[in-house]
Amino acid sequence: MDLTADRTTFKRHSSLSTLVAHFFGILAVILMLIWLLHYREGIEYGSDNPLKVLNVHPFLMYCGFLFLVGQAMMMYKTSYASHQVQKMVHGGLHLIGLVLGIVGICAAFRFHDKLNLKDMVSLHSWIGLTTFILLCLQWVLGAFTFLAPQSSSGTRTRMMPWHVLGGRALLYMGIVAALTGLMQRATMLGQSTSAESRLINFTGLAILLFGVSVDFSVALGRYT
Repeated sequence: MDLTADRTTFKRHSSLSTLVAHFFGILAVILMLIWLLHYREGIEYGSDNPLKVLNVHPFLMYCGFLFLVGQAMMMYKTSYASHQVQKMVHGGLHLIGLVLGIVGICAAFRFHDKLNLKDMVSLHSWIGLTTFILLCLQWVLGAFTFLAPQSSSGTRTRMMPWHVLGGRALLYMGIVAALTGLMQRATMLGQSTSAESRLINFTGLAILLFGVSVDFSVALGRYT
């Protein structure tokens, strides 16, 4: 068996999946910005308009949090940088995403406070907050295991499969949270125009395909 040829094939397919992931990821960012800026009045955390505050939530939770998490996963498996650089960028992108995610979650609670709505009553909120907390724990555990100099190579070897599987599972949980959030928002809008409804649907499809492509890229990258 020609292992070199097999690795070359996997690398080519992984690179293709990475390009596809970037296409759908950036497409979702553009579609979301069109939706929030053109149809939903804009994005402003400190606004007196509760809807502008709410718009911060989907923008940061996808464009800031989920998009960067996907980039971090692909960076570690498909980039041509040294292993140490891969680890640092992987952890750094996750950290930036988590910080932006905190702001995005705070925007949702701020919206609820402005309208005296109850917190954490929807399936979207349950999945979303659980995913975010688990990703925070995943980052902390990963930092102590793979970045801390005192961590042994044996510990890193044992933890790596679980770290990879956990990251991929949490990526899909994040995609589910994003899609249920879009469905919830579409329900809140009620009599939205057919053009806006289609835009929300296409945004959700782009986010889903982004997540699938990221997972393909990471899975194929393991064999290169």
